[in-house]
Amino acid sequence: MLKGIAGAAGLAATPALIAACSSSGGGGAKKGSTGSGDITFGSNYSDPSTKGAFATLTQQATSATSVKINVNTVDHNTFQNNITSYLQGTPDSLCTWFAGYRMQYFAAQGLLAQIDDVWDKIGSNFNDATKSLSKGLDGHYYFVPIYNYPWVVFYNKSTFSSKGYSVPTTWDQFTALAQQMKKDGLIPIAFADKDLWPALGTFDILNLRINGYDFHMQLMQNKAQYTDPKVTEVFKHWAEILPYCQSGANGRIWQDAAKALENKQAGMMFQGSNQVAANYSAANLADLDFFPYPAINPDFGQDYMDAPADGFIMPNKGKNGGSAKKVLEYIGTGPAEVAYLKTDKWDVGLAQNIDTSGYNAIQKKSAQAIAACKNVAQFGDRDTDPAMAAALEALIQKFIDDPSDSNISSIQKSAADQAKTIFG
Repeated sequence: MLKGIAGAAGLAATPALIAACSSSGGGGAKKGSTGSGDITFGSNYSDPSTKGAFATLTQQATSATSVKINVNTVDHNTFQNNITSYLQGTPDSLCTWFAGYRMQYFAAQGLLAQIDDVWDKIGSNFNDATKSLSKGLDGHYYFVPIYNYPWVVFYNKSTFSSKGYSVPTTWDQFTALAQQMKKDGLIPIAFADKDLWPALGTFDILNLRINGYDFHMQLMQNKAQYTDPKVTEVFKHWAEILPYCQSGANGRIWQDAAKALENKQAGMMFQGSNQVAANYSAANLADLDFFPYPAINPDFGQDYMDAPADGFIMPNKGKNGGSAKKVLEYIGTGPAEVAYLKTDKWDVGLAQNIDTSGYNAIQKKSAQAIAACKNVAQFGDRDTDPAMAAALEALIQKFIDDPSDSNISSIQKSAADQAKTIFG
């Protein structure tokens, strides 16, 4: 997924260079729409499972389009840390990226090619929500998605069965369950934030549950203030469950927290499906299950969640744009998503005509959970300005260390002050 504050910092680090590039965006867009021959495809799918899935996808794309594809794979953080200089330099014909503001940011700088003509051919494969997340702020298309995945509460079925636990659907039930797990000698909620971005998921879901989707997006877009009492409620609810979260989160990577869940040291873990499930050994997967985050405010129930979408963009300076668009037209189909998901078993496709007969239990439940939502957010570091996401991530680590009322107030003021500077 997004996986990287450093990438966010990199986005905001070179405004002068970006501004210089934006003036030549129109010429680049024209260049991107022409050309034929082989293409190169920059990929941050460096983990074995996603790398294998991407290899299958590009092989199928070549079979369908006769376009030869040379893949350049770079590890997640390196790819994301260098995305700005990458897009401004000599990028590949296509590359992997994320939906939401993280895509719109680069499109607005003229660093991505418009692909409206691609969407003229694939548009009928997707619903309006998917079309919307594939557009830039100017209303043109810049992104073709391949999958999304839900952020939900994972648990082991055997633990719940042996202890007599029930899946909580309300905040009171959730906190009572956490209390009981602690009495039973379990870590109620596995938790890690060394990479900075994971805890943003908890901030997002509490804000969505307490204040709803519209307020959450207003906050992300600086149309609401971090000093708003609604944000105070988010941190106060978080402080209520923090004693039940795995201690020392700021020094732990999420993979180790997921192992605590898999080893049954922990009772629950809130994280993305393609992270927790992908981290489980095959022998333990059948025991893994999840539930949507419990309701807090009855006005919003369980109507919203983070369900980030990953996909592909076409750098404006990439070569052989004509061939690249042929590949994107193939990727924007149900069969292409099926080809990818044959290896990547923890995400779900976005095409309306996708064949889901090969989905496992986690994928089926993920698709149902996302479909049950009235709306989905992308994620804290995708829905806001990259610099603001970095600021919020740092402040959340301070909150984890000290969830007192006075520190919450200080954190809210700092976030508001930084938002004023970042958004202007």
